Amino acid sequence: MQTIGIKELQTNPALLTRSLEADEYTMITKHSKPIGMAFSFDDSIVTEGLKTALMIDAYKKGFLSLGQFAKALNKTHEEALKLLSLMGVDIIDYDFEEDMKFIESFL
Repeated sequence: MQTIGIKELQTNPALLTRSLEADEYTMITKHSKPIGMAFSFDDSIVTEGLKTALMIDAYKKGFLSLGQFAKALNKTHEEALKLLSLMGVDIIDYDFEEDMKFIESFL
């Protein structure tokens, strides 16, 4: 997450634009105190609601575990898995190449 001071934002608004284009969360501060958050727009914000869209994004980026994701949305693990599946989010992070290297070294 990036932090941008309001004065810095006034003199160089491109900092926020670059952060949004990079799909990063950005905290905006005034006198070093948070006053707001900025995040890039996604169609899921409209279809799923802001909180759900933010939680899905945080899960995809690895900021939340499945348990934290489910708890934040007040869902069971099964409901959370179904929601992620419906949104096309990979539930298991699987590195096939890493497993093949392990198998080759084992053999």
